Amino acid sequence: MPRILLCFVWHMHQPFYKDLMSGEYRLPWTRLHALKDYYGMVHVLKDFPDIHQTFNLVPSMMLQVAEYASGSAVDPFLKCALEPVENLTREQQDFILRYFFQANVERLIHRYPRYAELHNAWTAADRNPDRARRFFDQQAFRDLQVLSQLAWFDEELLDSDPEVCALVDRGRDYSAADQALTGRKQLEILGKVLPVYRELAAGGQIEISTTPYYHPILPLLCDSDIARVSHPNVPLPSRFRYPEDALAQLERARQYMREQFGACPEGLWPSEGSVSDEALGIAADVGFRWAATDNGVLARTLGQTAGPELTYRPYVWRQGSRELRMIFRDHFLSDLIGFVYARMSAHDAASHFLARIRENCRPILAAGRDALVPVILDGENAWEYYDRNGRPFLRELYGMISRTPEMKALTVSEALSQVEPQPLKGIFPGSWINANFDIWIGAEEDNRAWEYLLRTRQTYEQAVNRQGPLAISDEARRLAFEELMIAEGSDWCWWYGPEHGSANRPEFDRLFREHLANVYRALNLVPPEELSRPILRVEIKDLRVPPSSRIRPRIDGEVTSYFEWMGAGTYRADVRSGAMHGKKFVIRELSYGSDGANLFLRLDVDASVLSQARDLEARVNIQPRREGGTSSRLRIRLDESAAPIAEAYLGGAAVPAPLEAVFHKVLEVRVALAALGVEPGGTLGLDVSVWQSGLPVDAAPQEGWLEVSTAEPAAI
Repeated sequence: MPRILLCFVWHMHQPFYKDLMSGEYRLPWTRLHALKDYYGMVHVLKDFPDIHQTFNLVPSMMLQVAEYASGSAVDPFLKCALEPVENLTREQQDFILRYFFQANVERLIHRYPRYAELHNAWTAADRNPDRARRFFDQQAFRDLQVLSQLAWFDEELLDSDPEVCALVDRGRDYSAADQALTGRKQLEILGKVLPVYRELAAGGQIEISTTPYYHPILPLLCDSDIARVSHPNVPLPSRFRYPEDALAQLERARQYMREQFGACPEGLWPSEGSVSDEALGIAADVGFRWAATDNGVLARTLGQTAGPELTYRPYVWRQGSRELRMIFRDHFLSDLIGFVYARMSAHDAASHFLARIRENCRPILAAGRDALVPVILDGENAWEYYDRNGRPFLRELYGMISRTPEMKALTVSEALSQVEPQPLKGIFPGSWINANFDIWIGAEEDNRAWEYLLRTRQTYEQAVNRQGPLAISDEARRLAFEELMIAEGSDWCWWYGPEHGSANRPEFDRLFREHLANVYRALNLVPPEELSRPILRVEIKDLRVPPSSRIRPRIDGEVTSYFEWMGAGTYRADVRSGAMHGKKFVIRELSYGSDGANLFLRLDVDASVLSQARDLEARVNIQPRREGGTSSRLRIRLDESAAPIAEAYLGGAAVPAPLEAVFHKVLEVRVALAALGVEPGGTLGLDVSVWQSGLPVDAAPQEGWLEVSTAEPAAI
């Protein structure tokens, strides 16, 4: 009798949040999802031995989980969660208030009455930390520290661990010991994640497939111009064509998975289901036996609607001597789990899902063939919208499948061994989203990111080919390429462009640019100024006042007199806007002006940042606004050294600096306009950035240039 072969593929992925230079994890989501999803999604299968499934694990995610489990990984969110409440600084309190309510309000926050109470107080204070402090005493902060972690614990701990159950039952008024307990329990559950995958994979109940190491969009690495095939006339950046990087990402993934599980995976979920003939060819060459994508791609490949008759069967992609078995996810069914069933009862959702499958498969079974039903989706993010992290739904669903004789839940490889595939001579290039690549390329922000990536990739290629005394070491080359591979990941451009929103978009933007800057640092090169500014079109209100008179201040690094800079132009970012959560505004104010012969600059910086920071420098870019004008740049150390000028390029050539620069309480600079190539009364573009240890930390202005006229200001 023909059967329904259900192939669940759960994709487990988080971006690579670690900065390799600092060793710090910038965002906590890998840790939190490892606590709530990665372990429990597999462990629940022990109660349903007849349910076989495929878990797609991204190597860079697994690496992060392993480091957290060992205790070697730490992020600022975890630091603040475990810091004794008596020691919290005002800045840490602000951080906790801004970020520790980043959880589903209905399912995670309101599950705990005290957490809901604290959330209500935060919203009543208009999410303003200063107002909120009237309610948040030390006990409130500690309760928030504990509950913001407890809300992400796996259901097994919440149901059966005596110590965790005691925390849940107490509900409020937690102690320092309770706070420390949440840290210990996190290590305990994190240490179980990878072993449970190994255990069930060794027993044959689950199959492990994988994704390119740092989750890049393979077709775009192979050739970014492929995006025009699926979306003609889309505006694209300069062509990025590095199929060797796609090969490296795939080879690294197979090697890592072999080290972790003792065998190379047979299956591949290309990042975001993104495929092209070139990408599949490389995957086949590397050794993958099967790959998966969306039935929207199948529809464009076949030139017709991909209903159940076409979707519920395997295919074999062949070109020359290379071949890959292919399955195509049922987009509609997969999205029901991801976006719809959370609003239904567990029984009703599971019943509807299986009834829909039976209806879809009826004509296929009647024709005498098995129906292979691919259900492929994110295995982590959906569950915070479900009651009790989706466990009641999954238990109901798995129980129903186990009791249905004509239905069998198999791994992908098991199912492929039972059904004869149909041939495909080629694949339409696209992803699981609209069978194109628009999420990751084509929008202004996306294209700028690709331009930065391309320039960094070209710089790397030039640097590794240097010979003689300029040759870089093998260690430097490896580090630079690692950072480059991280920057090739899909998650950065997921947040660029108009499609997706998140309170953490600024952090993603900054981390992407830091990874690129780290490539230059590893190669002993100065990162380009463009990496100091956000790619995001974030709205940051700023104050811009043009000069009102000539100025000639004394260059001594001191606020000698209020009148000294009277009449200067002013730029000041509005740090109260909150548009970039977590960003430190180092630059408080930039003043500028001229006496007709010189350009004067004054930079006021945050004293609290300076007191804690090391290796800071200011970088000044000046661009004459005339045809043929050559840009100039200055690098000035902010360490009150006797010789603060690190580098001065005026008029495009290195020259003895016809300038003064002194930093004490403020940075004051004088540069001769003639040395800049600016004619009397001419205009110039100006921007200033502050860097720490080779990474950009702030800029003025945040976007674009300040337009500065050296002419006599008009009388008011």
